[in-house]
Amino acid sequence: MTSTNILLLIAGYFGLLLFISFLTGRDDSNETFFKANKESPWYVVAFGMIGATLSGVTFISVPGWVGSTQFGYMQAVFGFFIGTMFIIFVLLPLYYKLNVTSIYQYLEKRFGIVSYKTGAFFFLLSRVMGASFRLFLVSLTLQYVVFQELGVPFWATVVFSILLIWVYTFRSGIKTIVWTDTLQTFFMLFAVGAAIYLINQKIGWSFTEFLQSNDFQSYNKIFYTDDPNVKIYFWKYFIGGIFIAITMTGLDQDMMQKNLTCKNKKEAQKNMFTMISLLVFVNFIFLSLGALLYIYADKFGVEIPVVDGRTRTDLLFPEIALNSGLGNTLGIVFILGLIAAAYSSADSALTSLTTSFSVDFLNIEKIPEEQQKPLRKKVHIGISVLLAIVVILFNKLDGNVVSNLFAFASFTYGPLLGLFAFGIFTKRQIKDKYAWLVALIAILLSIGITYLPESVIGAYQFHWEILPINGLLTFVGLWLISSKTTTD
Repeated sequence: MTSTNILLLIAGYFGLLLFISFLTGRDDSNETFFKANKESPWYVVAFGMIGATLSGVTFISVPGWVGSTQFGYMQAVFGFFIGTMFIIFVLLPLYYKLNVTSIYQYLEKRFGIVSYKTGAFFFLLSRVMGASFRLFLVSLTLQYVVFQELGVPFWATVVFSILLIWVYTFRSGIKTIVWTDTLQTFFMLFAVGAAIYLINQKIGWSFTEFLQSNDFQSYNKIFYTDDPNVKIYFWKYFIGGIFIAITMTGLDQDMMQKNLTCKNKKEAQKNMFTMISLLVFVNFIFLSLGALLYIYADKFGVEIPVVDGRTRTDLLFPEIALNSGLGNTLGIVFILGLIAAAYSSADSALTSLTTSFSVDFLNIEKIPEEQQKPLRKKVHIGISVLLAIVVILFNKLDGNVVSNLFAFASFTYGPLLGLFAFGIFTKRQIKDKYAWLVALIAILLSIGITYLPESVIGAYQFHWEILPINGLLTFVGLWLISSKTTTD
């Protein structure tokens, strides 16, 4: 595909998103922007959340991950399912009972203003970094496949990407996101299915023959139970996956804001159960695509791209789709899937960050009504600029995008896990003014644990299990500053 064709495809795709924004954006009140007037159909939210959960990280990085960890990622996916059950039966009833706009308002009701601000701060930090990683990935790919050839600098690609999101979200926020995410999920899943079909056709296989081939068997190992020292050991991935789901979905304003647009608790619960059930299957398909990409690369001599002297497994999918002679059809499918996957999470992140900062830090619900909408729009612009700056800085990072994303989240989501767990499972009241200090100490201790020398921990390698450890340290710290007296 030529750069011109790719740009025309991007323009057409965003034209469709802008049309949806026009239809849903006639009411740009804060109630619509933050809560979609609580009128979202649960099945629409469920389908759209698949794309937001997967994002461009899954679309690009997880298939690239198969070369080193095969299907080991499924161990975490099984953990995601268990963690989602906790969200369905514990967290969603809590949020609906309190009728919150920001889920961190629970912390103010339970502990006080410092705990509330502490929780909101760590969400903002986590989501800014997470959204930036995702935007970095799509910007890197767009730079590689189209803008580099045109001589456009990376920073301009980043600004272009974020500007597109801002244009279709600035009026009705989450109401628009619920519907655009549904469209983007469809395009993403269609792209994966079409890519698998077209690559198999080139090799000469049906999908069944692919799954039964010796080549596939050499990539499809799921369970790693032999060596507890390695990062991919089953219990590390599985337990880590449980807590990743609880924190990065259940304690995340971005993901929960969509759930809170459903009409009631029961519909939100149906949404989450449907979403996670489909997600298990979809992740398996993504990993199957990854295996197929490596098989194709081996058979046809396709090398993993190297950018700035660094091997980028994240770019294997675009390399095969666009530069290995498979035709324009696969190229079109890939570009559509990439854009859909990337922006289905980035747009909701921009909206949730705007919501959290407006509600949690600027107390927008308590200021005069005529000032609320102008303030929200200023925050929306400010968050967009912040994301652009962080993404540009990320271009200097090394390492696999998925690993970086979850490694960072293991530290920043830990205090949220500890705060919510202490609030839900105990009746003790903490000395609220020290909540931020406990959270900071827990993070520093968690980071320190991962740097323990081999003389102390041997060959053991920490992975996602550092998240529950971080949460436990926060819980213990909160217990030390608590008493039996409550404010109930």
